[in-house]
Amino acid sequence: MEKLIKKYNVPGPRYTSYPTVPFWKNDPLLSSEWIESINRNWTQFGSTDISVYVHLPFCESLCTFCGCHKRITKNHGVEIPYIDTLIKEWNLHRESLDFEPNIKELHFGGGTPTFFQPSELIRLLKGLFDQYSVDPTEVELSFEAHPNNTSSEHLTSLFEFGFRRLSLGVQDYSPVVQKAINRIQPFEAVKKVHDQAKVLGYRSISHDLVFGLPKQKRSDIINTVELTLQLMPNRIALYSYAHVPWIKGVGQRGFDESDLPKDAEKRELYEVAKSMLEDAGYLEIGMDHFALPHDDLAIAFHGKSLHRNFMGYTTQKTSFLLGLGMSAISDSWFAFAQNDKHVESYMEKVNNGELPIFRGHVLSDLDLEIRGYILDLMCHFETRFNPDSPFRSIHQSIKDNLEDMINDGLVGVDGDTVRINETGIPFVRNCCMAFDQDLKVQSDRTNMFSKTV
Repeated sequence: MEKLIKKYNVPGPRYTSYPTVPFWKNDPLLSSEWIESINRNWTQFGSTDISVYVHLPFCESLCTFCGCHKRITKNHGVEIPYIDTLIKEWNLHRESLDFEPNIKELHFGGGTPTFFQPSELIRLLKGLFDQYSVDPTEVELSFEAHPNNTSSEHLTSLFEFGFRRLSLGVQDYSPVVQKAINRIQPFEAVKKVHDQAKVLGYRSISHDLVFGLPKQKRSDIINTVELTLQLMPNRIALYSYAHVPWIKGVGQRGFDESDLPKDAEKRELYEVAKSMLEDAGYLEIGMDHFALPHDDLAIAFHGKSLHRNFMGYTTQKTSFLLGLGMSAISDSWFAFAQNDKHVESYMEKVNNGELPIFRGHVLSDLDLEIRGYILDLMCHFETRFNPDSPFRSIHQSIKDNLEDMINDGLVGVDGDTVRINETGIPFVRNCCMAFDQDLKVQSDRTNMFSKTV
């Protein structure tokens, strides 16, 4: 395994989208192009169901491992005008569509969603749904929670509205690691929020862990998983720390490069955690995720209905994701659109009656086909080339690109079917890179992506 890691641990995309963001061609993306792509979605798929991601960017302190778009402030006076703007943005989209969207899935991400007062989050929800509550059996509502500032009122108010899922940002329980990443939170703080949510009736609680953090050792990941297993969350995300300081700047320079576990040492952290989780009954789902067998995510994975979008893995397979808020990304299947990445200019555009889009990408027919293959690989670890595709010659070049992975026993190809073997699962991103047509013209990816393993 060490030789394979050394060979394949190269900079590569995470494939939350295809084409990946560095290769988006429409900068700026015109609002008319974006609206046209949404209405094309409606015409082709005939569904009004949508997923909604709401970006709530404010944090009271900076976590030095974080790669998200955020604004650090202790001024809670920002809450009301930002919520007002989100509601206005939602209404701008509704006015531009040929249909009335039906929200099937909604996720609050950040930043720190629980930076906001519960009353402001509920005001936002009422503005989005135009009613006081929703049926939790009809809509999947979830939010990211910071254990240090998630109150009983947060949990109760959101549960009463219809939320049944939350993700707790844990990362690692080692005091040394927590100091290095400026994220100090004891196990007791996580346990308190977890237990309160469970008593209220949240049916799916997820813990987000990270491997490859600065100063993180094998004993740290073992201790973190042991403590996590005391609580037995329904889902666990075990993310690889993405070290991209050339993008995120000072936030990821709060420690020395020598503090980071490298290559095989980093991968061992994942393998140790994976073994412990599987021994405890968890199933590995897609890339870097685990779930208990009765969880909807595990059921969807084994039923091959798992879906992946900018919010991560989901059981809701809508073809349209609308991102609201600063830096949020939307996906109409035929195009991607990203909002302005600065709070002030995002709010100014919305308050002037403009959709706050600043860049995106309209997918070509080839983009759409490759996107489907990569999505299959990320969700199911296999895909099948379309035998009627006009791009058959590209299929052969992809097989040629996979030759090393085939020879190393990581991938199997049988006719038009490409399957990632169990030993190849750690290298799923590398397999996707063989399909990626944009990488052919970009040989130097050093300062574009984090490493794949």
